[in-house]
Amino acid sequence: MKIFQQQLQLSQRRRGFHLITTEVLQALPQIAEIKTGICQVFIQHTSASLTINENADPTVRSDFEMYFNKTVPENDPDYIHDDEGPDDMPAHLKAAMLGSSVTIPIRNGRFALGIWQGIYLCEHRNYGGSRSLMITAWGE
Repeated sequence: MKIFQQQLQLSQRRRGFHLITTEVLQALPQIAEIKTGICQVFIQHTSASLTINENADPTVRSDFEMYFNKTVPENDPDYIHDDEGPDDMPAHLKAAMLGSSVTIPIRNGRFALGIWQGIYLCEHRNYGGSRSLMITAWGE
């Protein structure tokens, strides 16, 4: 079995949902050496998240942002944790809803994603800064 791991530092992105599949693949080219395996992508932050979804139509990403902003609004007077501003607690809640990692099968040295699937960085802060990902791939 082969195991590869790489940390990827993503540049700061504006708030929203951003496709990062290509960046993940470029960060760990050893995926090409795995015939059958798994890749886990983990974000090392609590106010941003990862998910897999539609990679073709950008309106999907806009609709994701609209939905989460309506579902988890800013400036809720019941929030106690607001040390970093009105987007602070909502960002943590959104990240908890979507999760901190995605797992992708590897087949013949490539991600076995569906034809319309891509990996999203879900940036929930207005000014989240750069984001660190840990990418681990293993298999034979």
